[in-house]
Amino acid sequence: MNKDELHKLIDEKQPNICQVIAYKNNEEVYSDEWNNYKKDDCVHIMSATKSIFALLVGIAIDKGLIKSVDDKVLDYFNDYKIKRGEKTIYDITIKHLLTMRAPYKCKGDPWSKVCSSDNWTYTSLDFLGGRKGITNEFNYQTVCLHILSGILYKATNMKTVDFSNEYLFEPLGITKHINYFAETVEEHKHFTIDKLPKDNVWFCDTDGLGTPGYGLCLSANDMAKIGLLCLNNGKHNDKQIISSNWIQEMTKPLVVEGDNFRGMLYGYLWWIIDPQNNIFAAIGNSGNVIYINNSANIVISVSSYFKPTIFDRVDFIQEYIEPLISKL
Repeated sequence: MNKDELHKLIDEKQPNICQVIAYKNNEEVYSDEWNNYKKDDCVHIMSATKSIFALLVGIAIDKGLIKSVDDKVLDYFNDYKIKRGEKTIYDITIKHLLTMRAPYKCKGDPWSKVCSSDNWTYTSLDFLGGRKGITNEFNYQTVCLHILSGILYKATNMKTVDFSNEYLFEPLGITKHINYFAETVEEHKHFTIDKLPKDNVWFCDTDGLGTPGYGLCLSANDMAKIGLLCLNNGKHNDKQIISSNWIQEMTKPLVVEGDNFRGMLYGYLWWIIDPQNNIFAAIGNSGNVIYINNSANIVISVSSYFKPTIFDRVDFIQEYIEPLISKL
């Protein structure tokens, strides 16, 4: 397959893809766009936001602002009033949040209760814990992950977008981002499902804290820069943006229980595709992916407009895009 054939195949078989960027041996070898998107247009990368937030936690740990992933969550919220009878919450750590092993007193994501509250972090804390205790079972959450934004703010005294701009985005040459807050439920929904290009924004709560589980808008070009940073063990242009130790710790594979995750493993908010070849990925709904293959020295990023339940994007990358990149 050549580039023209791949363009046509994506047009026909993966019609919500907007951009693809690929690097091999740290050189851009492929770039293409669809659906009238330009190279630097942004999309809402959905849950791939989680993986970028894991990098921010690592940077905060590198700087000594967060002591350790073993810190107790409640260490950062001395003024939080614990619900009567709740005991489990005392033992939950940052690592439980990063690995999706934290227990919650809810089934699914309590979107309406969290996003309609005056304090998204503390409302999320209200759902943390439960009578079962810490079982270390994989429990994938999105909206309650907002606790991590609260921790980052308490540790750094910086809003999510400001911390990411100063210590991640701008050092990588990614355009400075600003907050976006939806005043109404309709605006929130429109932000999520609209198919047109987005601005350089990070969705935020009423306090201006960026949502760590979703809400970040990036181009495939931006996503590739993140991927290259991980591929190069935290270095960009010979500058250590984040420690290599964090990249290695962040991508240690943990087994995911259940049949809903296609046999993938999990690290710290990153999906581990192939631990033997050190292949891992940030994956968001609609098929937004940062794919990193360390053994082949390849980074492939795919941006997509909203289309729910896209589950085959990594398979598509490995079957069609990566073989082409390997030959270039």
